[in-house]
Amino acid sequence: MNLESSLSFSNSWKDDFRDALRTQEECESFFETTLPHTPYSLFIPRPFAQKIKESGEGSPLWQQFLPSLQENRHDGLTDPIADQGHAVGGGIIHRYQNRVLFTPTEICPIQCRYCFRKNELHQNLDVFKSNLDHLRGYLLHHPEVEEVILTGGDPLILSNSKVYDLLDAISKIESIKMIRFHTRTPVILPNRINSGLVEVLNHFSRQFLAISLVLHTNHLSEWTPEFLRGLKRLRPLPINLLSQSVLLKGVNDNKEDLKVLFNSLYTRGVRPYYLHHPDPVKGGMHFMLSREEGRKLYLSLKKEVSGVVLPHYIIERPKGAGKTFALIENIH
Repeated sequence: MNLESSLSFSNSWKDDFRDALRTQEECESFFETTLPHTPYSLFIPRPFAQKIKESGEGSPLWQQFLPSLQENRHDGLTDPIADQGHAVGGGIIHRYQNRVLFTPTEICPIQCRYCFRKNELHQNLDVFKSNLDHLRGYLLHHPEVEEVILTGGDPLILSNSKVYDLLDAISKIESIKMIRFHTRTPVILPNRINSGLVEVLNHFSRQFLAISLVLHTNHLSEWTPEFLRGLKRLRPLPINLLSQSVLLKGVNDNKEDLKVLFNSLYTRGVRPYYLHHPDPVKGGMHFMLSREEGRKLYLSLKKEVSGVVLPHYIIERPKGAGKTFALIENIH
């Protein structure tokens, strides 16, 4: 199937991606301010940068995507969830028996300042170098794996034809029943949800028992009319629309913001799935709040929203032992 010729779609999201702010100088000129220097890269598509600029310094958007002197702190871990300890080569991370992570790209639509992989991506590490042939061979030799989770980077930065080729290859592995995308792209580059991508997802919804699209969004101020139009395109598809959010100090660590976010997702056909306690990543420790603070906030929220709206509040256990519910008293 040649998507580039047979499916109509807009490439405007690619133009926005290519024209993104990438350097300290470009960002300082655009935002008309002096920004602190950090060892971490900058990447912000200009339409989203305009939204950040309008929101103002100190806003949830500014905090998430513009550098802070706090990123120069030396505490925290470079690999807080031990990706490298569970890597098996070719972009595969096998932490749980029945599912694997696969990183088809290291590229993201934006640089999040709290990202748990901010010390690893773009460092030319073997753990993130994808190899589709290796993935196929690994899955054939591990029939216990039923689900492939596409992460990165961001898998929806791939072109429609590459997404098609990736899903086509995986669909030929009989043991794989489910596909899950973890993505921030529809929020940051909402025109990515074009007719070509919709056609690909619709096509492969018949090849797997389930396809899930997990949208990463932390605050309602990230949303645009274009994003809402993208959701309307996705909603009729026979796929699961889920969300994941990170609880971030100074961004969304209050009941009202989370309540509005989760209710807004649910009423638009997206089930709030995960609320992550922040990972102790080097360069992102200023976003941390204590588990006690997180629990108190979550239990307060639990009293005011429907059970179908409330996501699982989870935390990564030490040394890559995987996720567990953050309300559990002891984590070892």
